[in-house]
Amino acid sequence: MYSKSDDPAVGAGRPPSRFKASGLRGRHLAAHVLVAAWGVLALLAASMQQSLPVARWLAVHLFLLGAATTAIVVWSEHFAVAMLHAPLPDRRWSNARLAGVNAATLGILTGVWADLPVLTGVGCALLIAAITAHLVVLVRMGRGALGGRLAPIADYYRAAAAALIIGAVLGWLLATGKAGPRHYTGLKLAHVHVALLGWVGLPVLGTLFMLWPTVLGVRMAERTTRLARRVLMLTGGGLLIAAAGLVAAWRPTAVLGLACYAAGVAVAVQLFARTVRRRPAISAAAAWMLAAAAGWLFAGVVVDLVLLAARPLTEVRDDMRSLVPVLLVGLVAQVLIGALTYLLPVVLAGGPKDRGALRAVLERGWVLRLAALNLGVVLLALPLPDLVGTAGILAAGAAGVAFLALVARVLLHSGRGLLQDGDQDGVARRPVVWGTAAGAVLTVLAVLVANSGGDPSGGVSAAGTTGAGTGTTRTVAVTLAGMRVRPARIQVTAGTDLRLKVTNTDAQRHDLKVEDGPSTPMLAHGHTRVLDLGPVTENRAAWCTLPGHRAAGMSMDIVVTGATGSASARDGHSMTATVGGALDLSADFTQGWKARTADLTPAPGGTVHRVELHAVRRTVEVAPGVKQQMWTFGGTAPGPTLHGRAGDVFEVTLVDDDPTMGHGIDFHAGSLAPDGAMRTIQPGKRLVYRFRAEKAGAWLYHCSTAPMLQHMGNGMYGAVVIDPPGLPKVAHEYVLVSSELYLGTPGSAAQVAKMRQDTPDAWVFNGIAAQYAKQPLKLKAGERARFWVVAAGPSDGISFHIVGTDFDTVYEEGAYLLKPGDAGGSQALDLAVAQGGFVETTFPAAGHYSFVDHDMRHAEAGAMGMVEVSS
Repeated sequence: MYSKSDDPAVGAGRPPSRFKASGLRGRHLAAHVLVAAWGVLALLAASMQQSLPVARWLAVHLFLLGAATTAIVVWSEHFAVAMLHAPLPDRRWSNARLAGVNAATLGILTGVWADLPVLTGVGCALLIAAITAHLVVLVRMGRGALGGRLAPIADYYRAAAAALIIGAVLGWLLATGKAGPRHYTGLKLAHVHVALLGWVGLPVLGTLFMLWPTVLGVRMAERTTRLARRVLMLTGGGLLIAAAGLVAAWRPTAVLGLACYAAGVAVAVQLFARTVRRRPAISAAAAWMLAAAAGWLFAGVVVDLVLLAARPLTEVRDDMRSLVPVLLVGLVAQVLIGALTYLLPVVLAGGPKDRGALRAVLERGWVLRLAALNLGVVLLALPLPDLVGTAGILAAGAAGVAFLALVARVLLHSGRGLLQDGDQDGVARRPVVWGTAAGAVLTVLAVLVANSGGDPSGGVSAAGTTGAGTGTTRTVAVTLAGMRVRPARIQVTAGTDLRLKVTNTDAQRHDLKVEDGPSTPMLAHGHTRVLDLGPVTENRAAWCTLPGHRAAGMSMDIVVTGATGSASARDGHSMTATVGGALDLSADFTQGWKARTADLTPAPGGTVHRVELHAVRRTVEVAPGVKQQMWTFGGTAPGPTLHGRAGDVFEVTLVDDDPTMGHGIDFHAGSLAPDGAMRTIQPGKRLVYRFRAEKAGAWLYHCSTAPMLQHMGNGMYGAVVIDPPGLPKVAHEYVLVSSELYLGTPGSAAQVAKMRQDTPDAWVFNGIAAQYAKQPLKLKAGERARFWVVAAGPSDGISFHIVGTDFDTVYEEGAYLLKPGDAGGSQALDLAVAQGGFVETTFPAAGHYSFVDHDMRHAEAGAMGMVEVSS
């Protein structure tokens, strides 16, 4: 039997009496102070589009990650308790989860703004942890709870939490550049859809099943619970299908999923429309705003579906820029305003009279605010001139500011009431929560104000630069397209007045930020902006500030001839690093360090050699006192040297022990189709690579996974030595693999830039700079030695030379160039990248014989060693 007392339309919107305890009201008050603070910061960022790097991204995420997420976490827990008739969760842990969400938001926003991938990753991890804990609480509430007719609506909040976890992972991939240009569009679209339609859309729909009739003051329809389950199946399932289709770039799958989502929204909107009655609503302002929000949700999903069905994903990505304001302002902002208009008086008031007074404050001027906000959404959504769009922003912004002012008045009023309640628990927490709110405002506001750089005043952005100009002005045309800045390098004379004419020819919007200088606004396709840098006296970097774009390679170097320093080099983000400048090769290695043996292990017996190589990350000392994480085969860089004879078979089992990255392997010593043997395997997988070494020589092996520049540059290479037939024995046989060393976080934007520009921090033999200068190779006078050399690169070859002796045998790329008894001699073994060979010599007398790469830049930056010859 259906009873009025069980109807959430009567009571679920009003929490039981325990909800009105002073301590709980204090928590709600503080939470909504945070919501208001994030909203203010979002408006500030939106107003600084021309001057603040990633201003649009910051505005969106301040609003969604800050304001909306805080509100959803608080109210989803609140409504889940009411609908499930469950006991209240421990308030301390609830506060801890809420603090975790807000701390994570600060970390993500600061990390992306300041281009700090580690901080961004930490923020994403903290957000995932906090929302996972929130999800666990929501799931546990359903166990043993009394339940009720609206208990299934709690599933909307659980599904939304799962969506935010997925969205955080996708956002981390995008913000840190790990998505790569190839997958960027699909991942970005999936991220946007999961965040807006999942984390925001699902709880909005779920809550409206209860809140809509409550606000209208009518009984809930009998079929609400059944329809709520059906809507969640359509929207939640459809969103999952759509996100998978977008990530995989399967447009038909994405269209199918979004169509299911649209069908679910249509069912819900139809139910809401039939609930309307002629009697006045309890809160007309809240009712109209919630109705408008539901309408914008349906309209936005339908338009999104049409765009996705009719256009390629790259075009949809750009079209989403006009659709996002519809969902952000029309849906999210309007739901927040409508819900808070009704709910704040419920949870903050001390009685019916106080509730009515607070509601009267929040409803002041609501008709004008409603009209301004929705007019702003229309102007933003339609393809109208920029001036009209600006008017839309101003109209919606004015409505938002007006509501924030009213919320502030209500919060101050309720705060004074709390001070009179005498609840010691609430009083004890109040400084912490208010401090958190103030900290959030001050921290982010400081970031916005202190780093707002640039000049929004016109078509030319300028930044003063110290130093007298040469009187020469140079204008360079710069193009933004395809995740690249062209030209990638500009060289100018010190003191030149430099102007950059920046044009975006990409379908996606981009900007260009000059280090310690001006930045363009976000440029749409075909738009141009001129940056005036003034007299340039030091090297600078410039890059697109959109999350992940710099890490994906969208950057440029301004190199000044005659410059004495670089601001980039000082802050550790140099794109044109000084070679070897960070290493003191005269220093000592740490105590207990031992050089890698250069001795070539004799070829094992038999004709089949089985080897297991594990792809694993290791932190090693790569120069005196300098440690670096390396990607390795077998725990060393270079990997183990394989040794055999012509005709031998090598069966190599590759095991990927890297927890986060796939790897492959390519042995130059074998001939076989690369499709299977050289494929990339994922973490935890194994691959058997079997080849026959038909030809003699010194061969390279390396990781076959793209981008190979990074995998090889971070240590994934090694040598295979196949003895020529009849190779005579010598007293000593050594293997030296030459390569470059790139310091920094593997895969980071700064490190990858150095690799692309071939500006390593050192050149090395066997992976460590100057190691054989510290621990020389030792032999006796008159002994003959063979030096096998492989140039691993990934970008530079080698001219191998031993000071004080010459070579009477030279074997290069499978052929003898010089043999003992020939009239001539050789002074160097010259190898291009991925080539190998050996030289032989006899040391005539005791002494110290340096061996070097005779490119002196390389030798002086680590490619050097010593042969210590005793009598």
